[in-house]
Amino acid sequence: MRVAALQDRRLLGPAVSLIAALLLTASCNSPTEFVENFDIAPCHQSAGPFSANVTNPYFPLAVGNQWVLEEGATRLEITVKNETETVVGIPTRVVEERETDGGQLVEISRNFLVQTQDGTVCYFGEDVDIYQGGVVVRHEGQWRAGTVGASSGVFMPASPAVGMAFRQEIAPGIAEDRVVITAVGESVTVPFGTFTQTVQFRETTPLEPGASSTKVYVRTLGPVVDGTLRLTGKTP
Repeated sequence: MRVAALQDRRLLGPAVSLIAALLLTASCNSPTEFVENFDIAPCHQSAGPFSANVTNPYFPLAVGNQWVLEEGATRLEITVKNETETVVGIPTRVVEERETDGGQLVEISRNFLVQTQDGTVCYFGEDVDIYQGGVVVRHEGQWRAGTVGASSGVFMPASPAVGMAFRQEIAPGIAEDRVVITAVGESVTVPFGTFTQTVQFRETTPLEPGASSTKVYVRTLGPVVDGTLRLTGKTP
């Protein structure tokens, strides 16, 4: 997912609080390897039941919701579509991400998400179109649970807590994003406002050793920081 992926290789920008930034720096410089400690089994495609009605407070996916995150000439629009996509026989909610740079289309991805009964959001894959000059040139990072050894991962726990570590994408050699929750309740300021009911992710992937990215989500609002991008608008 463009919200969760490291394809842009962007690092933490200045809008996150100083404490959170120091936490991220310490984590990125730590030699400690990623150690998963959060059970992702309830998100496996063989588990369930699942719902395409995603109500997790940190990532609420009401149909029609749209977030706009920007930095310089780069703009990312995240839109919850009134569509479902069936993945391994399970209807999933479609979340479209459209990235432009200077008005030129860079990428469109269609992400497939569901929710467990306890409110955990599960990630079942994404279709990716990467553009150059208005033409699709590749599909880097595209994957679906149940194909080519891929399986579904956790996108957002029902009750996120500092120290939780889990895999979001499980598609060997294609998409292997993983998350450590580094802060909960830190103050974050973006163009859209200042918030304290936050959860902060540090994302890494073994496919890009040494690279990391920060994501911040706000309770009842959703994503406000994606690497260097900051939330500038939200509808409705």
